[in-house]
Amino acid sequence: MQIRLENLGVNAASFMRSCGYAFERNDGRESSFMRRLAGRDYPRFHAYTHMADGVLVVNLHLDQKKPSYDGASAHSGEYDGELVETEAERIKKCVGSRDSEERITEF
Repeated sequence: MQIRLENLGVNAASFMRSCGYAFERNDGRESSFMRRLAGRDYPRFHAYTHMADGVLVVNLHLDQKKPSYDGASAHSGEYDGELVETEAERIKKCVGSRDSEERITEF
């Protein structure tokens, strides 16, 4: 699920931390953040962020488990569904507590 946040007023790392996410890595194009659900490594929400024309783009999914074998990037991920939608709404409330809901669009 993709969420676009306009005129946020803070950088992606600060915003994602304020939503309970931990920074994971930056590959030069986008940053990766994660939020554990149950105090273990998995399941966890995983968000990739990047800036596009002054808009913070958050690509959100739920990692159900670790990749099956070393070197693999494939995992059991959910890109929509009730849990992902609920988390997207929670992220929107993080923005809503900072300012207006008018800054958010979802695709």
